[in-house]
Formats: sequence, C-alpha cells, structure tokens
Amino acid sequence: MRFTYPTSIKIVRVPCAGKVDVIHILRAFEKGADGVCVIGCLEGDCHFKSGNFRARKRVEQVQKILDAVGIGGDRAQMFNLSAGDAPLFAKYANEMHEKIMALGPSPFKLKKNKAA
Repeated sequence: MRFTYPTSIKIVRVPCAGKVDVIHILRAFEKGADGVCVIGCLEGDCHFKSGNFRARKRVEQVQKILDAVGIGGDRAQMFNLSAGDAPLFAKYANEMHEKIMALGPSPFKLKKNKAA
C-alpha cells in the first residue's frame, strides 16, 4: 500500500529531531518556506534519550518568535510518531499542507519579494 503526501513538501533527514535548532527552522522561513514541520520519535522512545523533547521546546520557541514578528506561530509544528508509521506520517503531512494552504504564503516571503 502506498501513502501519498503533497509534492511541495521537502523532507530534510536528520539523525534526531533534537539536532534541529531554532536557527535551522528560522533559516527555512528565510529561504522561502511557508511552513516547517518537525517530526520526531514518540515521546519517551527517542534513541538519543531526550532529543524529541529538545525539538518540541525549540519548535515552541520558533512559534513564539513567528508570532512576535507577525508571521504566525501556526506555521511551525511538531509531531511525534514511530519510524514505521507511514500512514500517520502521510496524515500529518497532509494536515500541515492544508493548514499552510489555508494560511497562504508566508508574509515574510511576500515582504522579501517586494523588497527585491
């Protein structure tokens, strides 16, 4: 059985979600992303002990930053799932895509295009 998700989603693999730093997420927005979704191991089941907890805190920090600058914290999300749960990955990817489509293009991207 094949599960599909939107082709506009770009996947960046990392050894652990805990390796994703605030600057990485913000840089994605700077480079034109309309949304960023970090997907980590199930809570309490991280191979690197607490990587998924660090990732969640970092995503929450990014959400606060995005709200403060007027882009909207909803554009950054964190999900937890098992590595073998393809149906749930596809579900999260589609949900995130629908949320971003409803929000429209990133206001940061629009401002950047007007400045160019």
